[in-house]
Amino acid sequence: MFDMKWLRANSDEFDRSMARRGLPPQAEKLIAIDDERRKTIAALNELQERRNRSSRLIGKAKAGGDEEEARKLMAEVADLKARVQEGEERQRQLSDALEEAMLQLPNLLADDVPDGRDENDNVQMDLFLEPTSLDFAAREHFELGEALGQMDFEAAARMSGSRFVVLKGQLALLERALANYMVNMHTTHHGFTEISGPLLVRSKALVGTGQLPKFAEDAFETTDGRWLISTSEISLTNLVREQILAEVDLPMRLVSLSQCFRSEAGSAGRDTRGMLRQHQFSKVEMVVITTPGESDGEHQRMLSCSKRVLESLELPYRTVRLCSGDMGASMQRTFDIEVWLPGQNTYREVASISTAGDWQARRMDARYRRNDGVVEFVHTLNGSGVAVGRLMIAVMENYQNRDGSITVPEPLRPYMGGLEKIGPPHA
Repeated sequence: MFDMKWLRANSDEFDRSMARRGLPPQAEKLIAIDDERRKTIAALNELQERRNRSSRLIGKAKAGGDEEEARKLMAEVADLKARVQEGEERQRQLSDALEEAMLQLPNLLADDVPDGRDENDNVQMDLFLEPTSLDFAAREHFELGEALGQMDFEAAARMSGSRFVVLKGQLALLERALANYMVNMHTTHHGFTEISGPLLVRSKALVGTGQLPKFAEDAFETTDGRWLISTSEISLTNLVREQILAEVDLPMRLVSLSQCFRSEAGSAGRDTRGMLRQHQFSKVEMVVITTPGESDGEHQRMLSCSKRVLESLELPYRTVRLCSGDMGASMQRTFDIEVWLPGQNTYREVASISTAGDWQARRMDARYRRNDGVVEFVHTLNGSGVAVGRLMIAVMENYQNRDGSITVPEPLRPYMGGLEKIGPPHA
């Protein structure tokens, strides 16, 4: 959603941002709908004033004994009432049309987002550690997991189809350990409040964060009209929908561990083997609700929180600033953290940290009252803190040994009952 007053005054800037995303000009169409809506409202107000005026005159005519004038005025009021109802319906239609047109459009890009067509045009910001060097041929995570007898894609496929996995024994423990480790880090050291929220939400929750109406094919809808969340960003951000917060209570820093569900509709043929792109996965998600003035600082802070997870586990990574062509529709600016995977001999995304500005807040009507009493929309930010499955892949591949075993990083050992090594089978 966008502020029409701002859009009218900055239509060229608005269209330039749309063009950077590969879209044609949009401002003229939106302004035209709003112009007609305003004219309809003005005409409606005039009709209502005439109706009210004529209604008052009916009483005077009756009091004066002029029944003919009273009947004439009553007929006029009835006609005006019908025309008012028509005008109100037209106003609703135009308001809905304007809202629908805005709901289909992406967020405005921040000025510091680089131009580009796709992920190849993203800009590297920094690098942590050199890529892991092994003195043997690196195996991918699914090769390691299947050889250990603790990662079963066939069993998952028999009950659920493709893009699911069954984890067993020590790998199931590793997944749980990573999740607990990250949640504890963010709550204990980074000042986040843990939230356990719904996995099923109504459509308006997805509209609020931008998954609907445009990206319905990426989500799973239930038979009663609810949706399985694709990220707990949805549950966490919607905690403040239709609320007016106090400035003193901001920033709100929230974190949640949840199962996430994605149809992966646009990824046919991509990452078909292994756990990289699943229909169901767990993720630790951070959400911050803050003021416009603190928004950019909170974005950098969230990025640091995600980085510390990888640094504490001594996993090589790089940070990239996403270009205009690789940005999510809901976001103004996004930083990706890509972890090194020896089995693939490349970096892969393990976390995205983004700011939506007030774009989501306008869709959710989420506001705050400044200390001076003025009410404004909040800013919302979200970031992976991080994706559990992908982090597990990184641990398996970077800590693999020649015999197929996996060394457990020291920070995770207290979460795994002191276990130092996973496998190999019959060891």
